[in-house]
Amino acid sequence: MRLEQSLPLLGLLLCVVSFLLGPSSNKEFLVEISGTTVTITCPLTADSITWKLTGMTEVSHERKYVIENHDSSPTNVSCSTEGKKYEMYLNARVCTNCEELDALAVTGIITADLLITFGVLILVYYFSKDRKGRASAGAGSRPRGQKMQRPPPVPNPDYEPIRKGQREVYAGLESRGF
Repeated sequence: MRLEQSLPLLGLLLCVVSFLLGPSSNKEFLVEISGTTVTITCPLTADSITWKLTGMTEVSHERKYVIENHDSSPTNVSCSTEGKKYEMYLNARVCTNCEELDALAVTGIITADLLITFGVLILVYYFSKDRKGRASAGAGSRPRGQKMQRPPPVPNPDYEPIRKGQREVYAGLESRGF
């Protein structure tokens, strides 16, 4: 089956599933973590909510359930009332020495880091810009005086170019056939 034919069928299937599950399936738990405290808010709005965690049951009148000193162990959490039940698998990692940062603090840290990095780059650029024209004073360098023009190299007499009056010197050389 081609993709164009299967997409409307998939859309129809999703509509049927969402209709069968009903509007309450879109509600979710709200989990807030602060230090070692985990606060869970149930999507139900009834007066009496029964909370169940792995190994214990508690009846409460509040939508929020607070777990103090959570030990980061995974647990099953459910809240129910008069026939409606919501379940969740909680795997929250908590720590005692964690620091909470808001978005403004994180943005400030990143901005300050970028400004410092660009400042260092600009300083390196300006300080290295002056060194381009200087000669290095390494071990193999010698002090230079005025620029002197060197005389042309002495020609090798074995490889002198043929001049107009000297053809007879090379007349005895003939090409050999190989």
